[in-house]
Order: sequence, then structure tokens, then C-alpha cells
Amino acid sequence: MAQAQEAKESSALSSCDAYFERIKSRKKLPQPLQETLTDAFTRIPVSSFPQVPGGKVIEILADATIADAVKILSECNILSAPVRNPDAVTSLDWRERYLGIIDYSAIILWVLESAELVAVALSASTATAAGLGAGAVGAVGALPIGVTGPAAVAGITVAAVGAAVAGAVAADQAAGKDAPSAADNLSKDFYEVILQEEPFKSTTVSFMVRSIVKSYRSAPFIPVATDSSMLSVLLLLSKYKLRNVPLIEPGEPDIKNYITQSAVIGGLEGCRGRDWFDCISARPISDLGLPFMSSDEVISIQGDDLVLEAFKRMKDNQVGGLPVVEGPRKKIVGSVSMRDIRHLLLKPELFFNFRQLTVKDFMDTVVSMGQELGRLPPPITCKVDSTLASVIQTLTTKLVHRIYVVAENENEVVGVITLRDVISCFIFEPPSYFDSHLGFSVKEMLNQ
Repeated sequence: MAQAQEAKESSALSSCDAYFERIKSRKKLPQPLQETLTDAFTRIPVSSFPQVPGGKVIEILADATIADAVKILSECNILSAPVRNPDAVTSLDWRERYLGIIDYSAIILWVLESAELVAVALSASTATAAGLGAGAVGAVGALPIGVTGPAAVAGITVAAVGAAVAGAVAADQAAGKDAPSAADNLSKDFYEVILQEEPFKSTTVSFMVRSIVKSYRSAPFIPVATDSSMLSVLLLLSKYKLRNVPLIEPGEPDIKNYITQSAVIGGLEGCRGRDWFDCISARPISDLGLPFMSSDEVISIQGDDLVLEAFKRMKDNQVGGLPVVEGPRKKIVGSVSMRDIRHLLLKPELFFNFRQLTVKDFMDTVVSMGQELGRLPPPITCKVDSTLASVIQTLTTKLVHRIYVVAENENEVVGVITLRDVISCFIFEPPSYFDSHLGFSVKEMLNQ
């Protein structure tokens, strides 16, 4: 067991090292400039980073229901939140006080997969016919969301499916519908059942964090002390793949701040006009080695593919978004991201038809309110000769997590630049820094 864990840690660290080595080999920045910048970030305490909006970190209690979590995340317009353990209120150990981070996309992927299992039951005409133990769970594996998801973890087999859909089957059959049609047109009643009836109603945030989130894009809870340096946070958000870093006061386990990749990019945009920022950001992205991900590495989706297939590719490839392309040259016509998946819950008209919904129809339906009816907003792109400053400005003003690099005239996708990539442009990891400052945090992350 110990050897297996060591192998896991070694493999994960090797992946992080390879990513940063690739960046280092491609950047065309003078070494003295890189060292000066890194040294400057080392001397900046994370306590100086601006507070989250409102000055208070939004937390979700572990005994809250999934419906409550969705409501809190939606009302606060945030994508994730720390999960507090209500049974450890007096503990001074953050490991006991916080269970992890709940992620909006993980919740909704769980709901969709659970819905797929219910659809299997409907297609089989009765809950009993669908509920053949492992066979029912196995059936989900053949469906769009994936093989080893929360349905198996949650044990949503015979009894659970029966409780959730027995009434729906009877109602649809009484109305003269055949079972496959019922499965393809999940009704408003089911939309209400999915979060208000068993087994979904009793599922808590604690269960999600401990069991289900591990099946999706991991969001480990790795805090740093407020007297740490900004370089530590930047390395965790870039080289070590974290999307957010909670800050904790030494000796006081409550979270004081919550630094995200987006917040860091916004902070960099606010440095416009400062010599050190302008010196780097005025350069074309090719000088920074961008895009780090080449055209043959970019995972894409076609407009006539099912939207469930798009979210499955994101889950399987551990990415947060895909360009929507057409033709053999991969001309970009749009994009879809994990953040968009929330529309499947927030817009019932989408959820009711989610099993037949194509990527194009999905984009058409969730088009921005300010856009002319029937017209999609253009995909967020940049050219290969764009400056880093323009990329940072676009990421900040458009509130997106990635920008697609396209060829000059063809709009052909030749790469993608993520928030992680941009942060990586400004720093490198000094010798022995991992062992001295990050070893514990990263090993905690790899152990989750």
C-alpha cells in the first residue's frame, strides 16, 4: 500500500515537473528578469492579496443538502466553496475543521448521471426490470456520462431507482406513452424529484466531498498560512494545478481569504502600467512559449455532437472547456465549458431534454442575454501574434478561464491558453523551494 501511494505521488509530481520544464524551455525571457520577478513574488506576503468580494469567504456546512449547496453557489455567483465540518467547531486543526471543497460542476455531473440511471429504468418500462443490481449500474457505463461515476458510489440501484421513478413510469404509461419515449422526455415532475425526493434529497455535501467529487475534477483543500509568500500560492495555482487556495491564519483555522486563478489574473491586469508587468506583457505570446498546448493536443467537440459527450470529454481529459469546431481544419464556431453545465439545472427546458441535446442547440439556448436573438456570441480567441497583455485583458474582461489561439485567417484552432498557463509565464520554481515551502502542501494534495 505504501509503495503504491509513493508511486502515485511520484507520478503526479513528475507530471507537474514536466509541465513546468516545458514552459521553462520555451520561454524566451532573460534569466535575470525571471529571477527578479520570482524574488519579488517571494517577498510579497499572501496577506496583502485583496479580500474576496464582501470580505468574507462563503462556506457550506457538510450536513447541508445538495439542493442547499446549489442554491448557495448560485445565489453567491461562485463556482466552488470550502466545506466546513459542523462536528468540529471547536477544533483548531484545519484538517478536522474543513472536509474539502465542493465544486458546482461536480454536483451537476452527479445529478446528470443519476438522471441517466433513471432514464435506464424508464427505458426498461419498470424500475424492477432495470434494477438488476450491478447490471443497472453497468448500464450507466454505456451512457454518455461515463463508467465509474457516482451512481455506483451512491448505490443508486434497484431500491433507489424504484423510489425515484416508479410513479413517473406509471404516470407516463397511463398517459399512453411508451417507456423509451418517457426516458427521452424526462418530465417536470422528475426535475423536481431529482433534488427534492429520495435518494437525492438525503444526499449531503459531506457525502459529495468524500465520495463523489473524487470521480470528477479533483478540488483538494490545501490552505496556506497568511504569512506565506505569493510565490507559494502562484506555484500551487500553476505548476501544481490547484484552482483555488484558501488562506488560514496560523493558530486560527478559520479561512481568512480564498485566492483563485481568476483573481490572480485580475490582479495581474491591475498591474498594467508598472514597468515589470509591461516588460513581459508587451511581448507576443510566442516569446512566452504560448500556447503550451499545441493543436493536436487540444480536445474539441463538433456542434452536432451531444452536449453530454462534451461534458464527458471534459471529465475524462480533466479539462474545463472545449472549443466547438467544424470541418477537418477545426474552424472554431463556439466553446462550451464546465461552468456552462449549470444551465442544465438552472434552465429546466434544457434539463428536460438533456439526453438528446446537441452542443449547438445547447449553445443556442444559453446565448448571452445581451446578444441578438438567434445569434451566438463569438468564441473567445486570440491570434498567434497577440501580446500577453491582450490575452490577460480578454481573460479578465470576458470572465473566462481559457482563450483559444487561432490561425491568422482561417479561425483554425492551433492551441489554447488557460489561466494556469498565464500565471506560469511570470514565475519559476527556485531550487529547493518545493522541499522548503511546498513539500507538505503538495503531498497533502496528492494524498487526497
